[in-house]
Order: sequence, then C-alpha cells, then structure tokens
Amino acid sequence: MANASGVTMEGETMRSTDYNPQSYIRSDTEIDKRLGGTLIAVGLGVAAASFAGRYAFQLWKPLGLVLSQTVKKMPTSAFSSHFYKGGFEQKMTKREASLILGISPTSAKSKVRDAHRRIMVLNHPDKGGSPYMAAKINEAKDLLDKDLRH
Repeated sequence: MANASGVTMEGETMRSTDYNPQSYIRSDTEIDKRLGGTLIAVGLGVAAASFAGRYAFQLWKPLGLVLSQTVKKMPTSAFSSHFYKGGFEQKMTKREASLILGISPTSAKSKVRDAHRRIMVLNHPDKGGSPYMAAKINEAKDLLDKDLRH
C-alpha cells in the first residue's frame, strides 16, 4: 500500500527500507569542499594580519630611532624641575641670593627690585606664602642691593 508521499504503510508500521526522507543529507565531498573553503579563508586572514604586522614593525623601527634621537637631543632640564635643588646655606651668598630671585648675580638694581617684587607677590605671607620663604627672599634682595651700592 503506497501513498502519495512514497511511503509504504502496512497496518500501522512503516518498513524502514521503504522510508526515504526528504531532508537533505550532505555528502562527504561537499563537507570537504566547505571545510576547505573555510580553511582557505582563515589562512588568508592570518597571512594578511602577518603582512600588516610586518609592515607596522618596519615602519616603527625608523620612527623609534627618530624618537630616541629627539629625546637625546632635548636638554635634561626639560624633564626635571627648573628650580634649585637643595636647601639654604647657613649664611646667604651672592650666588644663592641670585638663585632665589632668579636673576644674574651682576644684575642691575632695578632688575633686583623687579625680581623681588615678582617673587614676593607669589610668596607673601598675607597671600598664603611661607613667612620663612618671605624672609629668605627679603634677605636675598638686601644682600644683592648691598653689593650693588658699593
């Protein structure tokens, strides 16, 4: 007894030899072709990434050399603080006074006065500055003024 779908029914059981499903079964050759295509695509992706990496490293090498040469040419004061490192001496010298005011030891009296005023505005105790620093700034001005009078 065969029906329209091609399945033979005897009573209520089906014979397995007569059952032919309509679902698609892939053959081994088709599976191999799809797997091969996937492997080729992955291989091309890895090759492209490696060529890009190689190009980047070749480009980076000259840039790295230029960068390191530029850093070597820069003065060391650019990386460190431009302030005098160290504490105050017991007795202030002309050199220390000029370092405090940020001027040359042989500067003119007007330059000493301008430098003192500029630094005192920033470090005045009434504006939150240290009284000790203000005293040292005044001492530096007095020392340089005294040397310029003689």
